[in-house]
Amino acid sequence: GFADPHTFPGFYALTDNASTSAMYYPCDPRKVIESKWQHRATYQETCVADMDAWNDHDVREHLRQLNADLVFLQEVQGNHDRHARRFHNWPAQPQHEFLADSVWTDFAYGRNAVYDDGHHGNAILSRFPIVRWDNQDISAHRFESRGLLHCEIEIPGWPELLHCICVHLALTAGHRNRQMRLLQTRIEQLVPRSAPLIIAGDFNDWRNRAEEKLATIGLVDVFRERGVRLPRTFPGRLPMLRLDRIYARGLVATDAECLGS
Repeated sequence: GFADPHTFPGFYALTDNASTSAMYYPCDPRKVIESKWQHRATYQETCVADMDAWNDHDVREHLRQLNADLVFLQEVQGNHDRHARRFHNWPAQPQHEFLADSVWTDFAYGRNAVYDDGHHGNAILSRFPIVRWDNQDISAHRFESRGLLHCEIEIPGWPELLHCICVHLALTAGHRNRQMRLLQTRIEQLVPRSAPLIIAGDFNDWRNRAEEKLATIGLVDVFRERGVRLPRTFPGRLPMLRLDRIYARGLVATDAECLGS
């Protein structure tokens, strides 16, 4: 569970691999060991802190302060009976609806993972009308459910719909490569070249391979476009890995910033 992530089989091996895969070799073996232990500690602390933040409704307040027109979310709880029983003041409605409230008038939720206590997936919150949406299952296997949430949004005064795709890719390179091919195929088949497009989410892209693939279909990293170093975004308390990305096509980024937790 989130409160005791270390009890999940393979948890430490997973976090060890995540922390050291992003390091540049050759590397001092002592640095590798230090990175593993820092990652283990901060990951568990972040899991527990995230639950407390939902419980205290801090997440919604922070998002409101950003005053964003669009919000891309991953691993949003559509429902979780055990958390609702365990944490006082847990929102009665799904997390994406709780976050949207009266600020984001439209939203879409793509359910990816289903389990005994509930389900979770990707979500997009929008101040503008979402005229169509679809969630494509790109799961590599039943133990790691993943999806592409694709929304078409009507922006007042724009000649074409804005296409937004919220992604959450696999932990292993082989599965991510397959999912990237599915993403590219979807864009080539369903998004006109003249239409503006934003892709954002958790790419789990430790080695920055996604950028080269998406460049072949005209997408650019907004941080790269602004001349800003790609931000480290995971784990939240001590960011070490550049896992999260925002790519765009047919739009010009005027600013790019990684906000603190």
